Amino acid sequence: MSHDPFSNAVAQLQKVAEIIKLDEQSLARIIEPDRVSKVHFPVKMDDGQVKMFTGFRAQHNDALGPYKGGIRFSPDVCESEVKALSTWMTWKCAVADIPFGGGKGGVIVDTKQLSVTELERLSRAYIRAIADVIGPDKDVPAPDMYTTPQIMDWMVDEYSKIVGKPSPAVITGKPVEKGGSLGRTQATGLGGVFVLKELAKKVNLVPKNTRVIVQGIGNVGYYFAKIAAESGYKIVGLSDSRTGLYNPDGLDVEAVLAFKKEHGSLNDFSGAQKVSNAELLELETDVLVPAAVENVITEGNAEQIKANYIIEMANGPVTPEADRILVQRGIISVPDVLSNSGGVTVSYFEWVQNKQNEKWTEADVLAKLEPKMVKAFNDGWAAMQRYNTDFRTAIYALAVQKVVDALPEL
Repeated sequence: MSHDPFSNAVAQLQKVAEIIKLDEQSLARIIEPDRVSKVHFPVKMDDGQVKMFTGFRAQHNDALGPYKGGIRFSPDVCESEVKALSTWMTWKCAVADIPFGGGKGGVIVDTKQLSVTELERLSRAYIRAIADVIGPDKDVPAPDMYTTPQIMDWMVDEYSKIVGKPSPAVITGKPVEKGGSLGRTQATGLGGVFVLKELAKKVNLVPKNTRVIVQGIGNVGYYFAKIAAESGYKIVGLSDSRTGLYNPDGLDVEAVLAFKKEHGSLNDFSGAQKVSNAELLELETDVLVPAAVENVITEGNAEQIKANYIIEMANGPVTPEADRILVQRGIISVPDVLSNSGGVTVSYFEWVQNKQNEKWTEADVLAKLEPKMVKAFNDGWAAMQRYNTDFRTAIYALAVQKVVDALPEL
């Protein structure tokens, strides 16, 4: 399989289409995005020069509702990437059972090279360039790689100026005081722990005897590790971008996270074996949680994975080649489109609050999240048995079928 992201997305879809016996016409309707907008727009730099930037907005499918998906600012943004990510967002929204379809956008830019004022002008210029294809009932963007709640706030402000009225529901992931939702910060990690608890019920894992390694303690890994430890699971491995820690008797998660906050690194933490991120993935554990970056489990290390269960909290941490090896070895992977869908679910809750001019408490938001995650997991487990396939393929099959069933009649 190629490393072209959209080719991977298409190959996945074709595999699922065979399993659910999808007819060729329906497959043709969902294989390509409905629209891919490519925009070139000028931004005035601090030195007075005008620089041209290229951006994209891919809108994959809106059979279930308005397009939904992040905006990334990265030098690596390309058309294939946003097409693939918009496709995966369609399946993620379907899995989470929220009334959105998939979208994704981005600008080719290295934000480290921009001042704050240049970043604001770029953010506003991009929204002006795509304003005609987004809207609260058309396409609802959100933050993604190298974009922030502050950037979303600038974009909402710019869009509101264009349409001549306040439009907070056009974008989610805003600062809480500007219409963002409480509970968003921990939503993705917490959603992953809900998945872990459901998995534990299915395969009879006892929390205090269940060893868990979490690779990556950015926002998602941090909350996953913290909440899993509070729920009684035995966290034996943690890592930041540079250092892995492993203790087969269990780590004091609070102490590790506090040390990271204070020192900015885990390098000098005592009371655990120091390992690399790559080594951490191959150590003894029951549950492995890749929560950092994509493509960390490959055909090169899939044979060395010792976990029986993988919960994907990063986007795409397992390559398609590695996935085939893991399936052959009987390792159950809970795919990212389910495991980390807590974030997009709370984005949906933010949109609802904005549309209804309401403000829910954090407790309300998190209480609404759990039943959605639990139902998605159990629906997927039932589909795995019904289709007699692996868990990832079952989850995709369920999602694709939902979208196909919602396609408008011609």
